[in-house]
Amino acid sequence: MARLIYSLILYLITPLIWLRLLWRARKQPEYLQHLGERYGFYRQPAPEKLIWVHAVSVGETRAAQPLIDGLLARWPDYHILLTGMTPTGREAGRQVYGKRVSQAYLPYDYPAAVDRFFRHFSPAFGVLMETEIWPNLLAAAKARAVPVMLANARLSARSARGYGKLDALVRPAFAALSGVAAQTAGDAARIAALGASPVEVCGNLKFDVASSPESISLGRRWRAAMGNRPVWLAASTRDGEELLILEAWRQIGIPNALLVIVPRHPQRFDAVAELLQQQGVNATRRSAGLPSSKTQVWLGDSMGEMAAYYTLANLAFIGGSLLPLGGQNLIEAAACGCPVLVGPHTFNFLQATEDAIAAGAAQRVDSPQALAMAVTGLLRNESALAAMRAAAHDFAQAHQGATQRMLALIARCSGRAGC
Repeated sequence: MARLIYSLILYLITPLIWLRLLWRARKQPEYLQHLGERYGFYRQPAPEKLIWVHAVSVGETRAAQPLIDGLLARWPDYHILLTGMTPTGREAGRQVYGKRVSQAYLPYDYPAAVDRFFRHFSPAFGVLMETEIWPNLLAAAKARAVPVMLANARLSARSARGYGKLDALVRPAFAALSGVAAQTAGDAARIAALGASPVEVCGNLKFDVASSPESISLGRRWRAAMGNRPVWLAASTRDGEELLILEAWRQIGIPNALLVIVPRHPQRFDAVAELLQQQGVNATRRSAGLPSSKTQVWLGDSMGEMAAYYTLANLAFIGGSLLPLGGQNLIEAAACGCPVLVGPHTFNFLQATEDAIAAGAAQRVDSPQALAMAVTGLLRNESALAAMRAAAHDFAQAHQGATQRMLALIARCSGRAGC
């Protein structure tokens, strides 16, 4: 009954879904492409032997790389279908995987749409990245005896409380999963409490994502072009944070320090550029070339170059954490040996953040003023920066190995342990 009511509500809000697509298409016209796929209508043929991986957007798409590489190596006669929900995620999939995988949108969670998805593709099994729980999708998979696993799974206490309020709807969905590979013991406990089984702690796939040599080389070329100029990076910033970061920037007592701002969402590049202009900042966009000696802020308006920015920077502030948005992941920064600063709000990546702080790879700041003090202090103390760089590298190395643990769990829970 709970799923029936959920489905009726989903049908009733269909006009709002279309309005949201149209709204987002104002800045990203790609949202109006492949519309049929969002309702389970596909033109591309389906290979006979197929493994389905769902990664909702950019972060999950990139994080899935070691797992998809492992799936292709373990089952080389199978094809990978990578589904997502956003144009930026689809573009990231094209950049990362090229023609090694097929891509499509996962349909909205209408009963008929997900049924068409399974009838068309008939996957041998599915892997959902992180926390993608769709009641009708998982019910349809169970009805068709398609094992579906949750990989790299995370669930904050805040989200768990939200799911708990919808127990009659979400508990059957979690119970329909064939297995869960959780990032941490806390994630595992919260997911198991919602009805999933078996749940195993496998670690975080993002520790196994290797930055491309091309990105590292690009960052080093940028670094050489800027000489000894101190560079601090504000990475994956969210709406409203840039003003706070500029507030901190104005308090930093190092006149020639360059601030690099890389917004989390590409559709905000133009808005952030306009903000910098309004604030009277001498800013240059990455798309316009390298910053000059007079450039105060370099706006990173590019996709797929995050490792290059981390390689360039002396230290990085990880966005989404100055405001109560839960923070973004610091693992890629640590893997590049970049010291990290985070704000007070990191509940989306709490364990990784706390572990990085404990390892000496990261520091927490609670305000723009504290951010300015930390940046100033570290840029003036090369020995402290060097210690944080070494700690970041060691922290990233120590947490690798999640891919193989997840592959073993997927093999068992999909009934292919002997394959």
